[in-house]
Amino acid sequence: MTVTLDADLALEAMLRLGATNPQDAVELIVRDYLATDRRTEARTGGPRDADRLQAPAPPAQEG
Repeated sequence: MTVTLDADLALEAMLRLGATNPQDAVELIVRDYLATDRRTEARTGGPRDADRLQAPAPPAQEG
């Protein structure tokens, strides 16, 4: 598979990650993203758990 990146973006990623080539930098970023996403879902739940994150509706006023 071929992924094209802007040269400045590739260099920035390489510098931040300490990678020696752009392919390694992209691979590290993707692996970290996937690992972080899994950890986040494990802690907060997936999209099907959105109901539990909403604030409860206020009680209806009577009278």
